[in-house]
Formats: sequence, C-alpha cells, structure tokens
Amino acid sequence: MAELITAELVDLDLSADTREAAARALATRMAAVGRVSDLDAFLADVAARESQMPTGLEGGIGIPHCRSEHVTEPTLAFGRSAAGVDFGAPDGPADLIFLIAAPAGGDQDHLAILSGLARRLMDPAFTAALRAQSAPAAAAALIGGEEAPAAGAAPAEAPAGEVPEAGTGPEPEAARDPAPEAAAVPEGQREPVRPFRIVAVTSCPTGIAHTYMAAESLERAGREAGVELVVEPQGSAGFKRLDPAVIAAADAVILAHDVEVRERARFAGKPTVDVGVKAGINRPAELIAEVRAKAGRGGTTARGNASGGTPEEAAQAAPGEGFGSRLRRYLMSGVSYMVPFVAAGGLLIALSFAIGGYEIAGAPSVAEHFVWTEADSWAALFNQIGGAAFGFLVPVLAGYIAFGMADRPGLVPGFVGGAIAVAIEAGFLGGLVAGLLAGGVVMAVQRLDVPATLRGIMPVLVIPLLGSAAVGFLMFVVVGEPLAALQRALTDWLDGLSGSNAVLLGLVLGAMMCFDLGGPLNKVAYAFAVGGLAEASDGSLRVMAAVMAAGMVPPLAMALATAVRGGLFTRAERENGKAAWVLGASFITEGAIPFAAADPLRVIPSAMAGGALTGALSMSFDATLRAPHGGIFVVPLIGGPFLYLVAIAAGTLLSATLVVLLKNARRDAPAPAPAGAAPAGPPASRTPERRPTAAVTPR
Repeated sequence: MAELITAELVDLDLSADTREAAARALATRMAAVGRVSDLDAFLADVAARESQMPTGLEGGIGIPHCRSEHVTEPTLAFGRSAAGVDFGAPDGPADLIFLIAAPAGGDQDHLAILSGLARRLMDPAFTAALRAQSAPAAAAALIGGEEAPAAGAAPAEAPAGEVPEAGTGPEPEAARDPAPEAAAVPEGQREPVRPFRIVAVTSCPTGIAHTYMAAESLERAGREAGVELVVEPQGSAGFKRLDPAVIAAADAVILAHDVEVRERARFAGKPTVDVGVKAGINRPAELIAEVRAKAGRGGTTARGNASGGTPEEAAQAAPGEGFGSRLRRYLMSGVSYMVPFVAAGGLLIALSFAIGGYEIAGAPSVAEHFVWTEADSWAALFNQIGGAAFGFLVPVLAGYIAFGMADRPGLVPGFVGGAIAVAIEAGFLGGLVAGLLAGGVVMAVQRLDVPATLRGIMPVLVIPLLGSAAVGFLMFVVVGEPLAALQRALTDWLDGLSGSNAVLLGLVLGAMMCFDLGGPLNKVAYAFAVGGLAEASDGSLRVMAAVMAAGMVPPLAMALATAVRGGLFTRAERENGKAAWVLGASFITEGAIPFAAADPLRVIPSAMAGGALTGALSMSFDATLRAPHGGIFVVPLIGGPFLYLVAIAAGTLLSATLVVLLKNARRDAPAPAPAGAAPAGPPASRTPERRPTAAVTPR
C-alpha cells in the first residue's frame, strides 16, 4: 500500500471546517502530485458519492471516497483535524479523515488494498497510533503498512478455531466454544451443542470502504458473541461466493447493504435481518442479537429498512429512518413489481389499438372466435392478453407492498386484499391500502410468541390464514366502500380537469419525474399515472401523456447539451450523451443519471425546469396516451401527436439551455482557494489543463 500514500498526501493540521473544504484540501494534494487530472470534476464525483450516504463513522473517522475517471491511479490522502469535521457520523465530528480515490477502471489488486485499509480502520490500535503521529512521513508509513502500531497496542489474537474470512478456508468446524446458553448448563447434564451459525453479506455503492469495514465489524462482534459468523463482502474488487454448504448450515442471515445483494436467492427461507451497511459497522452486536431472536421465534424471513431495524422491530429503527422513509420503501417495493405488468399489458393494449382501432376493446373472446388471417383477430388477441396483464396490477401492487414489509408471509394476504380492492372497485388506492394493511397484520402476527410446535407451520398456514381473514374483513366491511368512493372522486376530478388546473397538475408531475431521475419521487408520479390507466378515462390518459413526455426530457436535454457545447463536458459525458438520445427517446429517464451524479446542482434544477414545462404544455394541449411506456415509439397512439412532440422539444431545449448556461458560468468563475491546503505551486498550476480551452469554446 506504500505507493498509494506519501508524506505529500498527509496533512496533520487540517484546518478545514466543512466536509467540502476538507475534501478539497486533500484532493488538492492529490492534484499537486499528479494523481487527479481535474480537481473540480473529481470533487463533483466525491460530492455525488457523499450525497448517497454520509461517510462519517463512529469513533471520529470520515472516509469520503469515490471512483472517478479523473483519478490517474489509486490514491489515498489523510488529514487530521483538531477541531473535527462533520461527516454525518452519529457520535459527532471526525478528526481522522481519509480521502480515497480510485480510478473508474481501477485494477482489482489496488482496490483490494484499499479494502484492507477499511478493515484496519476498525482496529482501535491503528487509529490510536494515527492520532499519536507527529510527522507526515511516519503517518504515511503507518497507513501504508510500512510501520506497525506501537507495541502493546495491537488487539489480542483471536482464539484458535476462529472463523476465517469468506473464501479463505474451509467451513468452520463445529467443535468450538459452546454457545453462551450452553455454558449455563452443568457439565454433566450438557448435551453436545454446536455454536449458532450466521452468514452475512456486506456491500455499499462504491464497494471500497464501508463494505469491508462492516465485514470486519461483524466478524469481531461474532467472535465476542461466541457465534460462527462468515461474511461475504461484495465489493468493487469482486466477491467470492460463500460455500453453499456454509449457507445451508447457517441458522440465520445478516444482510448489511446499500445496494442490491447479488444472488440473494441463496439465502431464501432463513431468518434474516436486512439493514443498511452502516448498521453493520455501528451496531453489529445488536444485529447478531436480533437475528438470533428472530431464529428463536420461528424461522420466518423478514426484510428490514435500509438503515437499521427489521419490520418486526420497526419501532427501534435506526436514527434518521422515520415513518415516512419506511412507508416510501414499502410503496416502492409494490410499484417496482407492478411496473413490468404495466409495461407488458399497456403496450399490448396500445398495439391492439394501433391494429384494430379503439373499438377492438369490445371484440368477443378470441377463445371463441379467432381467424389467423384477420388483423382484427390479432388485435383482439393482443387487447385481451394486455387486459389480462392489467388485471394483475392492483393485486401485484398490494401483494408486493406487503412483501416489502413482511417478506413472503405477506404475499398471500396482500394479493387477497388487492383482489378484493378490484372486486369492490376501490382501484389503485384500494390496492395501496390493502398492501399496507396486509403487511401490518402479518408483522403483528410475527410478533406473537407462539409454542415451538407451531413455529414450523406459521409461515405456510397460520400467517396466510389469519392474515387473509383479517385483511378481507377490513377491506370488505371497514375501509372498502370509503376507498371506492375516493377512487371514483379522483377519477371524476381527473376527467374534469381543464385550463389552469390541468396545467398546474402537469407542471408538478413533470417536475417530480425529473427530480430524482427514476428514484422514489419519479416512481410516485409514474405510479399515479399508470394507476389511472385501468379506468381509461380522458383525464387519466392526459396525465399518462404528461408524465411520459416529462420523463423523456432529462436524457434528451443532456444529449443535446453535449452535442452543442461538448467542451463543457468530460469525454465520458460526451459518450454518455450519445447513448442518452436513445434512452430519452425510449422514455428511460435514468439516462441522465451520470450527468446528475457528476454535477447535481446544475443538472437537476435544469432537468426539473424542462420537465415541468413539458408536463404543463402536454396537459394544455390535451394530449392523451393509452400506453404506459414506449417513448416516441408509441407516438402514433397519442392523441394530438404533433403538439405532444412540440411539448417534448420545448422542455428539452429549455433544460439544455439552462445546463449549458450554468456550466459555462462555473467555468468562467475564478476557482476559490482551497481551505487548509498546502501550497502546490502557483495558483494556475492547480487549474486543470483543459479548462482554458473549454472557457473559450465558441458560443
């Protein structure tokens, strides 16, 4: 690791007072030694990573980090702050700050070395030695592994038989220290007891630091708790899968992650605690206790929120994870599973209208009448298949909202509640409520302390039975009719929208579609639109048209901006711009994410402005759309296609113009002097080489 950090990359008197200033001070040192090619662009990548999740850890540690194309080689800079810098850790500011920079295509050996540093940060002796260093060269040597912590500071060696890291040896032997429960039994009466076995997976968006720190923290806590705990870190350097035999022998699973766990089906059916990666770092002992308690209650799998606490312990969710955040997670689970049904069913119905006209919806069943050579028969076939797919929308929505809250035991009550919502014409709103009711009922049943003889049948018999009965009663007798009335009122309101009210709704939905580019707010707007397609009223079709048009704007605008002012963008962004033409035309809003991640303060407001304009214009033009997806490829199915395209073009032009103006203003502005940075030559030498060229690009 010695080549990753030198004395020039160490600042033992870091004077920065904000995380941005600290990152700039350390990044300036990297740029001064030639390891960062574009300081501002690299800092934008750091800020984009920081916006995903704060990088502060308990114990006074801050680890801002990112992968960036502006990094020439894997690099580490270290700063020590007397006053401390707030990186979002729950216990206060960080005094030890590590800026980790990895190239976009960093080789696996260097990434593995950086992950090793992340594990060492969990060692109190290592951090104590860093706080005691008085010379940058000595600190660099310690971090680089050339110098060991002071004698006596190293932690005690693990006892014989300790669990190896995932992939470093065979499955741990069962003949280890007995579990704490067994220790209380007199020796003569003790039956052979094997230790409690846990498998864990850790992962974070970058896969460099938090992934391996959580793995180290869980392994230490496992040793202290006397359990066999084997971790599979899924990091940027790849991952070695746990031995299937180890998984099969495990009593429980801990998933500490902020990105999707790869090959998650391997752990299906085992008691699971599912949390964010920082929970694995900050409270590993609690997670082990939670999963052991869950296993003792009957072996049902549960899925928690992403930052601490499972559904069964929602009241003890980690700080910062409020009810609103959990509710959003549950709803997004349902929407994400519903969207494929929407796309398949909606596009088939749209295709049937293109072939046979809108009157094809009244055709007789193709099971009774189908002629291979008649276009109308094929149109009727597509319409009826699409209608069958659409019939699953509300049950799937309700079922997977319940699944997001209580995992598989919530599926049956959720689907039953959704089907009842369709039967009583409570529609999309009824599905939302049915899913939440089903998840809540199942979570309540899971809390019951049942006899050991019943635990085996709880997930397959008792929970589906009690959950379905309770949700059915609530939907039929208590909340069903009010929800149906509310659904009818919403449909009537959409049908009656005109003038300024319609324009205002289009403006709001358009801005929502472009705020997080495929994230939760985007999905809320999209779900609102597709929820009305089943009604096929004029108002709901106008809403669908406005939402799809606005969702096309961000990638199209970024593609246009890179085409007309390429000098304002990096080479990678210009390449992404070429792909964004196709993504935008296909209604894939996520095509703008690379641009927003690199420069969110300029890209996102510009995209929102263009999306809002497009949504408002689409509503004012009375454009309608029966297909929930397809972009320009379903324009022939749009009511008022010419004006619809005009609305998209207007929003695209506005967003592209704004992002070009904002980026150009940044390039023209003088770069601020970095706080607390060591001198690195004349100011001009710290300015990226290509910046003057970009600043004089013809307008």
